[in-house]
Amino acid sequence: MRPDTRQSGTIQLYQSAEHRCAYLDGKRARSLFVDPYRAKSMPLYEALIDQGFRRSGEFIYRPNCPDCRQCIPIRIAVEEFSPRRIQRRIWSRQQALFRVAEQAAGFDPAHYDLFRRYIQSRHPNGEMATTTEEGYAQFISSSWSLSSSFSFYQDDKLIAVAVTDVLRQGLSAVYTFFDPELARLSLGVFCLLWQIEECKRRRLPWLYLGYWVPECQKMSYKSQYLPHEIFINGKWVRVQGPDKRK
Repeated sequence: MRPDTRQSGTIQLYQSAEHRCAYLDGKRARSLFVDPYRAKSMPLYEALIDQGFRRSGEFIYRPNCPDCRQCIPIRIAVEEFSPRRIQRRIWSRQQALFRVAEQAAGFDPAHYDLFRRYIQSRHPNGEMATTTEEGYAQFISSSWSLSSSFSFYQDDKLIAVAVTDVLRQGLSAVYTFFDPELARLSLGVFCLLWQIEECKRRRLPWLYLGYWVPECQKMSYKSQYLPHEIFINGKWVRVQGPDKRK
């Protein structure tokens, strides 16, 4: 990385080298990182997430691609959230089937095994396909963030994990993975709906979903949770969307 000439307040930002875009074929990508040598904290992160930044391991970053603005920060207004019909069906059908346990995000052998099976099934050719135990631990947690792993169990079987940062203004969904053999249960949707309900339980107004990429099919699900807000030209813009009953 090299220093970027721009500043975010008094925060030095560094620009990454150009690399292959993980979302759009044929595109090249770059990111802005908060100075990796700067001491980080939850208050800093909470301020920056509302400016379109996100956490990955120890790093706080946001996309900064010269020719593309497809990575759009998105957050759900949880108190106003109105589920679509299919979301209501998934929630009502399965909420009594699972037990959820919370623990500090970090390396857990059972979580890593589930993560590996999920990645090999869903993203076998992706950048995370060769993630080691050390790489997994570095990705989901950091020395400064307040991060939890919510473990979903069916009886005593671990079936899903939602790694989540706990902020003063909301929850930030870092990464969710589940048993690929149980895809019929729509566990990804269920875990996201559960995080919305957890925000409500904790009286937190927002669930941050990272980046919505309109032209990337695997990211399209994020726009199906309404109302939500997207960060455009330095401010959050409300999206009500079509009839949410469908």
